[in-house]
Amino acid sequence: MHPGLVLALDYLFIFGARVADVSLGTIRFMMMVRGRRSLAAAISFFEIIIWVTALSRVLSGLDNPLKVVVYSLGFATGVFVGQWVEEKIALGVSSVQIIPRRPEAAALLRDTLRAEGYGVTVIKGEGRDGERSVLLVTSPRRGIAQLLAAARQADPEAFITILDARAVHGGTLRLGRAKSL
Repeated sequence: MHPGLVLALDYLFIFGARVADVSLGTIRFMMMVRGRRSLAAAISFFEIIIWVTALSRVLSGLDNPLKVVVYSLGFATGVFVGQWVEEKIALGVSSVQIIPRRPEAAALLRDTLRAEGYGVTVIKGEGRDGERSVLLVTSPRRGIAQLLAAARQADPEAFITILDARAVHGGTLRLGRAKSL
């Protein structure tokens, strides 16, 4: 095989391995945060095998600084790819707090979300401009876009926060249709 081709394949391997191991690292971290220890441990096994293999290729050729650059580019790309994959998988649930700006929007949004199968808890709060309703909704992460669209339609100026929930016990969680937990 031509030496130039061998070197190009080596660069490609280093880059691809780095993308793979950093992407796996991102997913592993998300599994750890969500309490999925066994899956995180299994992912870490493959992650480190790939990392050691890629690193050994770079360290065995330190006379070629382009390998370090390719290794670094693979890392940066892996961060991007890992986040993209994690977003697409969208495991887990999120806790959403919606504070409509307009009081009439709170009731409309509450009724709309409940009709779509979401469990909605409404509490009264006090903001700078007076009394406000705070809607608390827990949703699978895959359903957040639909939830946000409904909230924006009811009140485009609503204040919305989204937090990842590590675990959910009891209550109602929308899983396709409303299902009680």
